[in-house]
Amino acid sequence: MFTRIVGAIVAFFVLLFGLVVAFGSWGTIDAGHVGVVLHMGAVTGEIKPPGLYTKSPWVVTVVEMNTQIQKEQVETEAASKDLQMVKAIVALNLSLNPSSAASIYQSVGTDYLTKVVAPAMQESLKAVMAQYTAEELISKRELVRDGIASLLSAKLSPIGIKCDALNIVNFEFSRAFNDAIEAKVTAEQNALAAKNKLEQIKYEAEQRVVQADGEAKAISIQAAAVQAQGGAAYIQLRALEKWDGHLPQIVSSSGAIPFINTAIQPRQ
Repeated sequence: MFTRIVGAIVAFFVLLFGLVVAFGSWGTIDAGHVGVVLHMGAVTGEIKPPGLYTKSPWVVTVVEMNTQIQKEQVETEAASKDLQMVKAIVALNLSLNPSSAASIYQSVGTDYLTKVVAPAMQESLKAVMAQYTAEELISKRELVRDGIASLLSAKLSPIGIKCDALNIVNFEFSRAFNDAIEAKVTAEQNALAAKNKLEQIKYEAEQRVVQADGEAKAISIQAAAVQAQGGAAYIQLRALEKWDGHLPQIVSSSGAIPFINTAIQPRQ
């Protein structure tokens, strides 16, 4: 009886050991990740791709590293070229180069965003902001962004971290600077409005000159016509312009209906 019990216990532990060995001899790597192979805790340099893999149990372990696009956002306060203190928030989309996963794990570990990326972002941000005045940080926002991205890429690319895209989320200036910018914009708008008004006045004055010139020429032509025709034709024209369309009620003895008789008849 005792022998049976001992045999059953031994068989149980052998089966358990076999299950542990079986399940400890393989694993899977999720999509968007790679596996860094460790032998007794030491980095071997071997990288396992996504999918199923096999390994020696207890001796070999595999640590997953994320190679998907990740986002890191930092906020910092820095001085501009004109010594204005500016709060800035920037966001970086980055990804880990799969072939560099082992070296990054060995030198930094899995927390490379906090230990490497965030400090590099703050340093690059401060360095570029110091090259522009506070006003230029607004007017040349794209140049500032490109400068930060270029400097950041130069810091991170050599260690196997790719900078996919960088965005300036916000610049926050002091109250005094915001008031100064608002006053400047208001002054520029007022100056533009005054300029437009001056242009309108100038245009209207030119129109009046053209109109007066036209009227003067018309009067000159009319005067020349009066002198050339002795005045009779011009008076007849003016009468036609003022005629109300009604014929006279008195008919001459000859039966004709004169339109108008401008000549002075001598007395008989």
